[in-house]
Amino acid sequence: MSGTVILTGANSSAGLFASEHLLKTYPQYTAVFTVRSAADTDVNTKSLRAIISKYSKAKASVHELDLANLTTVHQFTTTISDGIAGGQYPPIKSIICNAYYWNLVDDPKLTVDGYDMSIQVGHISHVALVLRLLDRFGPDGGRIELISSEVHYLKKSPMSPYLPEIPNDIDLLIHPRPDTDKQGRGFQRYGTLKLVITTWMYPLNEYLQKDPKFSNITAVAINPGNLGDSRAFQTNTPNSIKFMQKFVMKPLMPLIRRFADPTFRPSSEAGADIIELGVGKAYDGERGYYTLLKKDEPDPSVLDKEKQNIIWTKSIEWAKINKDNTALKVAFE
Repeated sequence: MSGTVILTGANSSAGLFASEHLLKTYPQYTAVFTVRSAADTDVNTKSLRAIISKYSKAKASVHELDLANLTTVHQFTTTISDGIAGGQYPPIKSIICNAYYWNLVDDPKLTVDGYDMSIQVGHISHVALVLRLLDRFGPDGGRIELISSEVHYLKKSPMSPYLPEIPNDIDLLIHPRPDTDKQGRGFQRYGTLKLVITTWMYPLNEYLQKDPKFSNITAVAINPGNLGDSRAFQTNTPNSIKFMQKFVMKPLMPLIRRFADPTFRPSSEAGADIIELGVGKAYDGERGYYTLLKKDEPDPSVLDKEKQNIIWTKSIEWAKINKDNTALKVAFE
């Protein structure tokens, strides 16, 4: 059995472990790893290449993909599509949308497309990636895996006093307002991103099931756990969070996991589970939301049909998807 597995954010904390798990456990697949910078000077990309070099028979390539630029995303999908049509890559078996961006120390930053960086990198560009490449899945179908989080639930978090929300003024998703509470609002944007991702998955599955050509492609959203060793806690975060990771999260991880949060775990475990759900269990017909590898219920607000329709409609608009550049024609009927 062969096929192409596309993994975005392959040089992230969980991404590196996911990449190695894929190469080690499922060597029959062709891996297309995307990173923001493919330069050898990027220490994380260098780590990714070191992992690939350990597997001499690996069919893997590293591609630079700036998810903060929709033009490059659409160009990338054309490159991959042409490569599959020309036999450079086998048909797609899985697209794993792992990359994201957060910022807990500054006002919202806009991309070259004029969207909030968080929502574009983590969601809008993945919408374009997925919907442009649907017709390059093989006849046996496969899996689309989105990365959700516990923080999509509408409940308080010690990181922010603000709940994630899909606002009535939907434009606030792409143009959030500045606020003096950089950490609180930044983390709210992150939670909202995960809420949007999880919500979008449901109409995606409905449209896939409506089209006989794509009915055996299943979409899932996984909460991979709270990753106490993630580099994200050292990136665009205040010193208090960096301090907490160094002196609380990392050294006390086993205790936190045992007595407070059973999903609090290292990136290595999350990376393996991301591949298992995205590839290893890609043909079980299951759809929906997962906590780790167990089927779970999302926040009830995710199941609101009106909100699903709004998120679907605006997402394809923002991603510049139309009936002419996606094979999912039923979404435009």
